[in-house]
Amino acid sequence: MSWSIEQRPPLIVDLALQGGGSHGAFTWGVLDRLLEEPWIEIEGISGTSAGAMNAAVMADGFARGGRPGAREALALFWKRVSEAAALSPLQRSPLDIILGRWTLDHSPAYLALDMMARVFSPYDLGAGAANPLAQVLAETVDFGRLAGSPIKLFITATNVRTGRPRVFRNAELSPDVLLASACLPTMFQAVEIDGEAYWDGGYAGNPTITPLVRECTADDIILVAINPVERPELPRTARDILNRLNEVSFNAVLLKELRMIALLRQVADPGGAETAHWARMRIHLVRSDRLTEFGASSKLNAEEAFLALLREEGRRAADAFLAERGRELGESSTLDIDHLLEGA
Repeated sequence: MSWSIEQRPPLIVDLALQGGGSHGAFTWGVLDRLLEEPWIEIEGISGTSAGAMNAAVMADGFARGGRPGAREALALFWKRVSEAAALSPLQRSPLDIILGRWTLDHSPAYLALDMMARVFSPYDLGAGAANPLAQVLAETVDFGRLAGSPIKLFITATNVRTGRPRVFRNAELSPDVLLASACLPTMFQAVEIDGEAYWDGGYAGNPTITPLVRECTADDIILVAINPVERPELPRTARDILNRLNEVSFNAVLLKELRMIALLRQVADPGGAETAHWARMRIHLVRSDRLTEFGASSKLNAEEAFLALLREEGRRAADAFLAERGRELGESSTLDIDHLLEGA
């Protein structure tokens, strides 16, 4: 093709955004970089937890002011997150600050919270802890405007009673829906919506791919990953074991959906409209190994400097993806999902 990547014709894509606490600022950086590319047109976004909040904030900003509005909205949201975190007892220890480590592993408040979560539930503590993000979301997202955003949203939360995912769409979104998608059951009481209790959507889909295929027309999905699928080292401490269990759990449904896409590529009937769409899906991945260096407790660290670092890493990762694989968007998958069928 004769065009450069800067001049290429428009391409409709969908985004799939994983959750991961404050590491969601990495996704902020990825989105900020993608929004700079006029040829990338975002049709739909599936998001869970922090990915859900990034999706809602971006889609609302886009509805208000196009690409610049989306970028401004994301910057404002994460600024408000850091301001709220400044009042939190969850702060790095003096030693970690001196050594330049972003972990909360030695924070007295984090250690106390970690110990309490192993003994007490949020229901043992009366009304339970209020989620500071509730006020941030109320101040930064216009949910009435979001209902009419041109970007389709699919936000996943886990129904506590059934264990099944519920996917909320634009007109159904509210602060409670986003908080439900990010509700860690050891920290917060379940969020009640329409008479049902919900926990973090990561347990049922992190994020959910199916609605992007069934309700959107794009053939390219860009997955922004925060939780590693593989780790070379064997976890040995209690904290590391629990962290790895959460990673495995939060990736399980996503891997099953990717495995289904790989299988349908081999067996789909070209004459069947829906199965043919599944079969021709092209999957792409934006990720960074650096996220694994920060440790699980850093997902609760929302210091402004740390969020800025994560944003820049997200921009760097997206820039590298566009430079190395951008020409393959609209042409072929850049993520090899066929290997997921090996040993299946």
